Amino acid sequence: MKLSGGPASMNLKIVLLIIAIFISVSTLIYTQLLVEKLQVRERQIVELYARGLKYVANSTSTDGDYTFLLDNIIQRIDFPLILTNANSQVPFSSIKRNVKNLEIDSTLTPGQQELFILNTINDLASLNEPIDITLQDTLILSKIYYGESHLVRQLRTYPFFQIIFAVIFILIAYVSFSYLKKTEQSNIWVGMAKETAHQLGTPISSLMGWYEYLKLSYLDPDKVLDISEEINSDLSRLNKVAQRFSKIGSTPELKKKNLYFILDNVVNYFQRRLPQSSKNVSINLIGNKEIEVDLNAELFEWVIENLIKNALDAMGSKSGKIDIVISQNDKYVEIDVSDTGKGIDIKRRKDVFRPGYSTKRRGWGLGLSLSKRIIKDYHKGKIVVKNSVPGEGTTFQILLKNIS
Repeated sequence: MKLSGGPASMNLKIVLLIIAIFISVSTLIYTQLLVEKLQVRERQIVELYARGLKYVANSTSTDGDYTFLLDNIIQRIDFPLILTNANSQVPFSSIKRNVKNLEIDSTLTPGQQELFILNTINDLASLNEPIDITLQDTLILSKIYYGESHLVRQLRTYPFFQIIFAVIFILIAYVSFSYLKKTEQSNIWVGMAKETAHQLGTPISSLMGWYEYLKLSYLDPDKVLDISEEINSDLSRLNKVAQRFSKIGSTPELKKKNLYFILDNVVNYFQRRLPQSSKNVSINLIGNKEIEVDLNAELFEWVIENLIKNALDAMGSKSGKIDIVISQNDKYVEIDVSDTGKGIDIKRRKDVFRPGYSTKRRGWGLGLSLSKRIIKDYHKGKIVVKNSVPGEGTTFQILLKNIS
C-alpha cells in the first residue's frame, strides 16, 4: 500500500514524455513532407510558365508580348514571382508587368523600387533556384525567380506552434497533476493519522472504562475475572492495530484461514460493544462455516470493521441490522455486507472508494479507500458496491479467489 509515486510514477512520466516527443517529431516530419510536395507543385507551375515564355520567345512573333501569359495562363499563382532579364534585373518600367504577388511601396522612388526588387530577387534566389528562359536552348533571355506561397510558410511554422502549445499544455497538466497528487497524498497522511487515532481510541477508551469499573469491583472476584478478560480482549485489539499499521508499505503474508472464524471474531467484538453505543442494531453472520481462503487475518479484519462502522454510521440513531453473508462459486468466495442504512446515491458509488471522499460531517474518507487497497493489492480480490437504494440500505461485496 504505497502512498508515494515511486518508480512506477517515474516510469509513467518517462513513457508520456517519449510519446510526446514521438508525436512532435512525427508531426514535424509529416508537415515537412507536405511542404516539399507543395514546393514541387509550385515549381512545376513556374516551369509551365517558363515553357510558355520560351515558346513565345522561340516563335515567329517578335513583339515579345508576355502580358497574355502573365495575365491569363497562371492566374492562380499565389506566391511571389519576378521575371527578370538575363542579368537578373527588372527595369522600373517593367515592374508592374514582371512582378507578381509582391507588395511594393508606391511612395518609393524608381531607384528605391529597383533596389527593393533587387534585394527581393536575392532573397528568392536563396529559397529556390531560378528558372532560365532560353532562345534555341542556348541564349538566356530571361530568368524567373519565385518564392513560397502563404500556405507553405504556414505549414513550415505550424509544427513549431503545435509543439509550443503541446509543451505548454503538458507543463500545465504536469503542474496540475503534481498539485492534485500532493493534495491527495496530504489527505491520505492526514487520514492515516486520524485513522490511527480512531483505531487506538476505541480499545484505549474501553480500557479506561474497565479500569474505573475495576476500582469499584476489586472486592468481587467474579467481576474482576470478567473485567480481566475484557481487558485482555482490548489489549489483543491494540496489538492487532499495531500489527495492521506495521504491514502498511510491505507485502503481508497470506495464509489459509477459516473465513467464518475470522468474520465471527469481528462480529463478536462489535456485538459486545453495541449496547455501550446505545444503538439498537443486530449484526448477523450467515453462511458456510467450513470455507477457507488465503488471506492476512489482521488486514482482512480491518476491512470488515470498516464496512461495519460505515453501516453503523449509515443507520445513525435508528435501529436496524447488518447481515454478513458468505457464499461461493467455482471462481470466487463472496462476502456480502448489507445494512438498512440511508443508502448511496447512484452518482456517488464510484466516489466512495476515493481517498478523501466522505458523507460524514467529521469523516476523513480513508476507510473504504484502505479497504479497497487491502482487498485489491494484497489479496488480489475485488470490493464493490453490489447494490444500494437510498433510504433502504447498501450492500458491499468482497470477492476472494476460491482455493477449494
